[in-house]
Amino acid sequence: MAGERSDEIVVVGGGVVGLTTAVVLAERGRRVRVWTRDAVEATTSAVAGALWWPYRIEPVALARQWALRSLEIYEELAARPGPTGVRMVEGVLGETRLDEVGGWLAGRVPGLRTATAGEYAGTGVRARLPLIDMPAHLPWLRERFVAAGGVVEARTVSSFAEADAPVVVNCTGLGARELVPDPSVRPVRGQLVVVENPGIDTWLVSTDAAGDYAYLFPQPGGLVLGGTAEEDAWSPEPDPATAEAIIRRCAALRPEITAARVLEHRVGLRPTRPAVRLHRDALPDGRLLVHNYGHGGAGVTVAWGCAEEAARLVCDGDDGTLRG
Repeated sequence: MAGERSDEIVVVGGGVVGLTTAVVLAERGRRVRVWTRDAVEATTSAVAGALWWPYRIEPVALARQWALRSLEIYEELAARPGPTGVRMVEGVLGETRLDEVGGWLAGRVPGLRTATAGEYAGTGVRARLPLIDMPAHLPWLRERFVAAGGVVEARTVSSFAEADAPVVVNCTGLGARELVPDPSVRPVRGQLVVVENPGIDTWLVSTDAAGDYAYLFPQPGGLVLGGTAEEDAWSPEPDPATAEAIIRRCAALRPEITAARVLEHRVGLRPTRPAVRLHRDALPDGRLLVHNYGHGGAGVTVAWGCAEEAARLVCDGDDGTLRG
């Protein structure tokens, strides 16, 4: 197209998937621009919890591969928790048996074991997993991208044809519903509450008999309490009754938070799809379009694995076979 920059890549989307993909491409020597409607601090990724775990993502086998690759990188980043926002933290995944996770995590998570009765009242698994502070991690990703020669541009995109580059990478998350268009992309609304931390230093994820789940994630800015998973709910506004229910469920697990002062309410719309879309496509004019979206509540968990796969599709060529 006229004005096209022959050696550049435009990554559309500035959340954790878009930024991580852009970092991988830029550090492989490609000239990359990120087009993002919102500042990284205002993306859906910015309000994520964000515990490394493949939550609500298909296909399971590929998601686990992407997650394990991401785990390797987060373990490295945890050596510098201040700038990267990544820490390795102990916690319990409730209502889970060791034989349910031990197969694919065996040998990858040191100390993975069944939780004791003192650690959790029900059946649970104890693990040391990456816990990512997104308000720190997203700006760090942006800075790493810029340091590799990348450029971030504020841009609202109504068509991929607007991108003046021979390669476009679609990391638009929920925006892909209209932009592709792909009506199979749907929001799963998550609401959470941040409270002053009364001294809790481990994370906990639990599901009650009614199927409602609760989680507690100790982050530098406070204790993050969740959560909800409301399908096809679009409201970005926190609901007071929902917030009260979240606090109540979490306090049933850790009573010391009952009187904790509320610092913040957050809402995020997870971009869920029947399966992640990660494959090569073509724009009407023949230019390469690589899709990398539909990660649901696991964008942080699989970001690096998916970014490397997207970079392979861009840089190394591919037969176009659908992945996921």
